[in-house]
Amino acid sequence: MQPIYLLDDSLELEIFFSSEDCDLEDNICLRVMESCPEDEKIFKHDESHLFLTRKQARALADALLNAARSSEEKSL
Repeated sequence: MQPIYLLDDSLELEIFFSSEDCDLEDNICLRVMESCPEDEKIFKHDESHLFLTRKQARALADALLNAARSSEEKSL
């Protein structure tokens, strides 16, 4: 998957299946990388990883899709 850039491209999101963790239940990785001045950072580190289960990833995807649908409906 191509990275998703947010906040004037200073925040980069990547979401991928972590094959090296395929034996674990939480093997879907949400990697967040920040490239901004320290005083503007949201996270403590330049790169953070959040591992999700399939169920959590689907719930997150559903929530994002529902929010996008609501945004589209209200913007018409």
